[in-house]
Amino acid sequence: MVQTLRRVFLTLLFLSISTSNTFAADSSEQDEAQVLDVMGTVADHDYFKVPGFINGGKIYLPRIFYWESAEGESQLSAYLSTKSVLESGEFVENEEGALVPANGGHIIIDLSITSHLIYFWMGMLLALILTVMAARRYKRGIGRTVEPQGAFHNIFEVLFVFIRDDVARDNIDHHKADRYVPFLFTMFMGISFMNLFGLLPWAATATADLTVTATLAFVTFLITQFSGTKDYWAHIFWFPGVPTWVRVILTPVEILGMFTKPFALAIRLFANMLSGKIMIIAILGLVFIFADLFGAGAAYGVGIFSVSLTVVLYALKVFVALLQAYIFTLLSAVFIGMAAEDHAHAEEGYHTEHIAEEVSAN
Repeated sequence: MVQTLRRVFLTLLFLSISTSNTFAADSSEQDEAQVLDVMGTVADHDYFKVPGFINGGKIYLPRIFYWESAEGESQLSAYLSTKSVLESGEFVENEEGALVPANGGHIIIDLSITSHLIYFWMGMLLALILTVMAARRYKRGIGRTVEPQGAFHNIFEVLFVFIRDDVARDNIDHHKADRYVPFLFTMFMGISFMNLFGLLPWAATATADLTVTATLAFVTFLITQFSGTKDYWAHIFWFPGVPTWVRVILTPVEILGMFTKPFALAIRLFANMLSGKIMIIAILGLVFIFADLFGAGAAYGVGIFSVSLTVVLYALKVFVALLQAYIFTLLSAVFIGMAAEDHAHAEEGYHTEHIAEEVSAN
């Protein structure tokens, strides 16, 4: 047991030190005088970093623009990298470092491949591959006619049954719950992988990007609205059994609530994952700050504290990564369940006095 804990500690220690080296290298490339660039580290990039690869471990990604020239002509342009964009002469960098058409005009949509997009694809693709592998085992009878075999299959079944029974069926009508299990399980696995990728020293946390979490929340929003029953829409636009003047107040609130729910989903996941990444970078950055201010001796001294605390934070981030994936999936199931539920209430044509008469008669 002691030996196992020692290996875990050394592994996390290596990851922590590697992470600090990674962002230190990035900072020095951008500005030699800058000791620590926190936001530059967590920002999206036009390259995919691979440890030990050529070109400083960076694979530059394609840039794709749908843009309009100064003459009003729209066109789609694709380049192998940002360097290729600048060499073409069609685009230049402005004062803020963004690419703009050289002869005027503007970019309508930036369809470029970025590091966060790559990790988004990797997370969803890995979830798909593992699900297909498990499905093939079930088709052969492993897990149906006999017990699951191997650690992978057992872990997969535990997670799948958990999402099906404790998330989907607990929050969605039992007649409809199973049809949403594939979506909810994909969300849980994909977000978990994206969150965990961020623990790798060279990797990026895709869910620390608001566009990624907003896209996931938008998918939940669409499924929720398309799952809405007549009762769901009636309780948004026409509350049965309430006075008209109350409907004037409640209807705008309910319409606003349709959009605040996915907004909360996107912000919650984004803020938690971004803050965790920034916290680790900031704590490890103390080593470089003290080295710049007081020399190597002070850096080694504060390094003991920084690295030890980072090891603890790494363990905490593993828990938070899975917890945030669960919360996003759970809230998605709750919102879908609220929309897909068939509410039992009196008919809309009933007036208050008719209901009172029935109650008194009973």
